[in-house]
Formats: sequence, structure tokens, C-alpha cells
Amino acid sequence: MALYSEKVMDHFLHPRNVGVIEDADGVGEVGNAKCGDIMKIYLKIDNEIITDVKFETFGCGSAIASSSMATEMIKGKPVTEALELTNKAVAEALDGLPAHKMHCSVLAEEAIKNALEDYQNKKK
Repeated sequence: MALYSEKVMDHFLHPRNVGVIEDADGVGEVGNAKCGDIMKIYLKIDNEIITDVKFETFGCGSAIASSSMATEMIKGKPVTEALELTNKAVAEALDGLPAHKMHCSVLAEEAIKNALEDYQNKKK
């Protein structure tokens, strides 16, 4: 069996939503000192709907694929729904990640939650 699914390879080789949103409504950044992955998520939110999302990820193929898939999963969704995104859902959407790479999907979940928290704090 191949180490990575076709979906992981597709999102790694052709990542969606790469880039920066200069006037982002929320920004979340997380890193994992053990593996060196750094993930930054930018959100544009209008009327509590995520209208645009971009990411910058420095890391392995699983980290890039997790970032890409997670951004696809929340784009166009209400903030409340995006808050419910789990690393398990990201990994499942990628048709699985090797056990030693599951932390990449955790980073994607945490980066999105941090960006949403930043958005909530800016609204106050």
C-alpha cells in the first residue's frame, strides 16, 4: 500500500487556496517544534460566512495537503460550522494520513480555530 492516498498527493502537488489575504479578518498561525511545520491561515469573513481563505505552510507534504484540504472544507461555510472542523475530518477527507503524520491535520484544525478566534477578538 502506498504511504499517501491519491487525495493527499493531489492536494500536495496542486494545493488550493495558497497565498495571503492582506486585509484578513482573522489570521491564525501554529507550529510544531518537533517536526518544524509552520502553518498560517488567513480568513475573509462577510456576514459570518467565510468568503475567502488562504494559507501559507512551511512543512512536509502532509502539512501542505492538510492545509489545502482544510481550507477547501471551510470556504463558503458559516463561522459556526468552521469552528466544528476536526483534524479527524480533515484526515478522512484526504482518505487518511499515516499515523506519524496525523499531527499535520491537528495543525490545520488549530490554525483555523486560531484564525477564527482572532476574528472574534477583532470584532470586540
